[in-house]
Amino acid sequence: MTEQTMYLQGVILNEDTRCTLADLCRLCGVPAEVIHEMVEEGLLTPEGLSPGDWRFTCVAIKRVQTAVRLQHDLRVNLPGCALALDLLEELEELRRLLRVRR
Repeated sequence: MTEQTMYLQGVILNEDTRCTLADLCRLCGVPAEVIHEMVEEGLLTPEGLSPGDWRFTCVAIKRVQTAVRLQHDLRVNLPGCALALDLLEELEELRRLLRVRR
């Protein structure tokens, strides 16, 4: 019997991690145009004035991945994604506050 070895590669992110537009595109598997549309819609708020200077937090990675899934799986448009993401984040914060109070 032969033994198979699988290697996984990953990136560790923390709250201080900032990534460029190119990094965000690579990490989320989307073209830059998609990120530009998300910024225009208010789904993402990058640091920096121009796309070449933009820096995104690890929260942006999660938002892009979730928005892409909403668009693909449920056919939600970008304004709908923005609303859904805001509501999901609010729900997450309320659950966190509830855990703290218990």
